[in-house]
Amino acid sequence: MSAHGGNRAIIAALAANGFIAITKFGAWALTGAASMLAEGVHSVADTANQILLLRGGAVAKREATEEHPFGYGRAPFISAFLVSVILFSLGGLFALYEAFHKYEEVAAGHPNELLESQWWWVPIAVLGFAIVAEGFSFRTAIRESLPLKGTKSWPQFIRSAKSPDLPVILLEDFAALLGLVFALMGVGMTLLTHVGYWDVAGTALIGVLLILVAVTLAMETRSLLLGEAATPEAVAGISAALAGADGVLRVIHLKTLHLGPSEILVAAKIAVEPTESAARVAEVIDNAEAAIRAANAEVTALYLEPDIDRNVTA
Repeated sequence: MSAHGGNRAIIAALAANGFIAITKFGAWALTGAASMLAEGVHSVADTANQILLLRGGAVAKREATEEHPFGYGRAPFISAFLVSVILFSLGGLFALYEAFHKYEEVAAGHPNELLESQWWWVPIAVLGFAIVAEGFSFRTAIRESLPLKGTKSWPQFIRSAKSPDLPVILLEDFAALLGLVFALMGVGMTLLTHVGYWDVAGTALIGVLLILVAVTLAMETRSLLLGEAATPEAVAGISAALAGADGVLRVIHLKTLHLGPSEILVAAKIAVEPTESAARVAEVIDNAEAAIRAANAEVTALYLEPDIDRNVTA
C-alpha cells in the first residue's frame, strides 16, 4: 500500500474533522441539541484517530534495534487497534450515554433548548457543511484505495488489506457520513414535529453506528496484530520463484508472516540436489534468495533451510 496515498487520505480526514468538530460544538452550545454534542465528540474521536494513524506510520519507519530486531513495522496495526478502542469508548458509548441523558430530560418535560433557541437553524447549516466536507474526505479515501482494491469488493478490500490506514479512513468517513445523516434526521424532525424524542433517536443511532464500526475495526486489526500470512497471490509468487531457482528441486514447506504493512518474513525448507559441497549448497541458497527478492520486494526477512529431498513434508 502506498504510504503517500494513505497519508494523503489521513491528512484530508484530519483537516476536515478538526474544523467540523469546532463547528459542531458551537452548534451544540447555541442550541443544546444532543445530536450535535454526539457528533462533536465523534469528530474529536476521528481527529484523535487520524493523529494516531500518522504517529503509527512515523514509528514504523524506525530502524530495527537489538530489542526489536524485525523493526517497528507493526506500529500501524497498534495504532489502528487504538482507533477502534477510541471510537468504541469516546464515540459510541458517549453518544449512547448522551442519548439516555437527553431521553430523561425529554421524559421529565424539561424545556427543549433546540426548539426555544433563536439559533435553531445553525445545526442544520453545520450538518450540511459537514456532509459536504466529509464527502470530499471520503472521496479522497476512495480515490486512493481504488488502485489497491483492484477487482475486490469493498468489504473484501477492508478484510484483506495488510495496511490498516486506508481501510480505517474508509470506515471512519463512511460512519461519519451516516452519523451526520442520523444527526440531521434527529435535529430536523425535532424542529418539524416539536418532539424531542427525535433528537434522542438520532443520538442513539450515532452511538450504535460507532460501536458497530469500532467492533469491525477491532476484529480486523486484532487479526493483523496476531500475525497474518502474506496474501495468497504473494505466497504463490514467492513459492514459484523459489521453486524455479537454480539448484532448488522443490519447496518442502513455506511460511510467511507480515511484520508490517509492506514487510514480509519468509521461512522455507527447500530440497536441494545431493552434494558434499558446502559451496554448492550456499550457491543454491543465494540463488533462491535472489529469486524471492526479485519476485516480491516486500520480503524484508528471509530464512531458508536446505535439505535433501526424501519425499517428506516435514
